[in-house]
Amino acid sequence: MDLTNLLGNSAAFLTTISFLPQAIKTIRSGNTRQLSLPMFLLFVSGVFIWILYGILNEQLPIILGNAITFLFAGTILVFKLRDLRK
Repeated sequence: MDLTNLLGNSAAFLTTISFLPQAIKTIRSGNTRQLSLPMFLLFVSGVFIWILYGILNEQLPIILGNAITFLFAGTILVFKLRDLRK
């Protein structure tokens, strides 16, 4: 693996895994009061566009990293939207 791929894979791993603790905390507590809805809407939208970009450019690290991030951040967003209904 060359340096470029190592950097891309490392960046994808680190940015993806960074959302795991927040997703676990949100799922366990169900508390999203301190989370910004506009930020999560923008972030999840941006991650989705990164997935499309990765697909169009056939960049597996971009696709996989953002797909997993989309699941984690999307889960948090669903909890936030659900809390707004209460």
